[in-house]
Amino acid sequence: MSPLAIFPLFFIFFFNLSLASNTMYNVQNYGANSNGKTDSSKAFLSAWAAACVSTSPATIYVPRGNYLIRNAYFNGQTCKSKAITIRIDGTLLAPSDYNVIGNAGNWIKFEKVTGISIYGGTFDGQGAGLWACKTSGKSCPKGTTALAFYNSNNIIMSGVTAQNSQMFHILVDGCRNVKLQGVKVLAPGNSPNTDGIHIKLSSAVSIMNSHIGTGDDCVSIGPGNSNIWIEDIACGPGHGVSIGSLGWKLQEPGVQNVTIKAVNFTGTTNGVRVKTWARPSNGFVRSVHFHHIVMVNVKNPIIIDQNYCPNHESCPQQGSGIKISDVTYQDIHGTSATKIAVKFDCSKTNPCSGITLEDVNLTYKDHPAEASCVNAGGRVSGLEEPTNCL
Repeated sequence: MSPLAIFPLFFIFFFNLSLASNTMYNVQNYGANSNGKTDSSKAFLSAWAAACVSTSPATIYVPRGNYLIRNAYFNGQTCKSKAITIRIDGTLLAPSDYNVIGNAGNWIKFEKVTGISIYGGTFDGQGAGLWACKTSGKSCPKGTTALAFYNSNNIIMSGVTAQNSQMFHILVDGCRNVKLQGVKVLAPGNSPNTDGIHIKLSSAVSIMNSHIGTGDDCVSIGPGNSNIWIEDIACGPGHGVSIGSLGWKLQEPGVQNVTIKAVNFTGTTNGVRVKTWARPSNGFVRSVHFHHIVMVNVKNPIIIDQNYCPNHESCPQQGSGIKISDVTYQDIHGTSATKIAVKFDCSKTNPCSGITLEDVNLTYKDHPAEASCVNAGGRVSGLEEPTNCL
């Protein structure tokens, strides 16, 4: 037999061997019901426990259908397997009665896991009831985050849809090496506190090729983050992509090495924003790059707000302690919904430094938009008619 004829046989043998070494755990075999009415929480946790004790790569499979999950906590601290894949063809549903999990903090929670990959599926937080309660002014639960990762490493999430969360849709907290790609986040523009993806105390996080529409920030970057890469994102509705809010605490880790590029903002409250409380703090923001961004009817396309104070509460009227430096805005075009498209309202005690604008062209009602800057220093190149800026 010729070598060319032997090669396909070896390929098929090793391919089948790799499949055999990856054990499949179907949640239905552990009692999960796809009718959307029966609580399947225990079945999902049982499948996780079985995958955890595997010494080889394991796959948890969720077939088509609707699976009601009251709440689920997946702890990976004792897992032997460092390569668990969750493949979802169905939809996970939170209870429609917001009181069931409204004070739980998290709906689906992963903690201390290493090597977790989630492919496909929909996580539906069914948060409309809680949003209505909050809008009415009644006493309501705070709400829960739909999908959270704590103190975990080597996370991949691809092709996942998170929608209608009570609060944050996806949370990455204390994690390293996280890749989110092809993610959809869907919630109405009037849904309160429904951030799309919130990152804090994490490093080496990338968000790519995703569409995010919410009632709050599409992506929010909290304290203690470094080496964050956000690229090829469609944002809207929502409050834009925000670094912050920062500076609530006196002792607070900073944010550095953030790149946000190839983002389209459509009808959002803000475009690219840095926001800090006007409170004493030792935090910082540095080495941030906003590149190749398109604005379509955005109210505040470019904004640094160091006097962030919603509802004028808990603000001692002091200068922000957060030091902002080395921030670049390059190739930013489109339309502003307000006359002032660039607003730098920096700290009176720690003025912004190293702010660079290159090829920024924003219009308001077919005329060049304006810029306003306070306590900011840097360089402008290509900004149409800067006003009181730099």
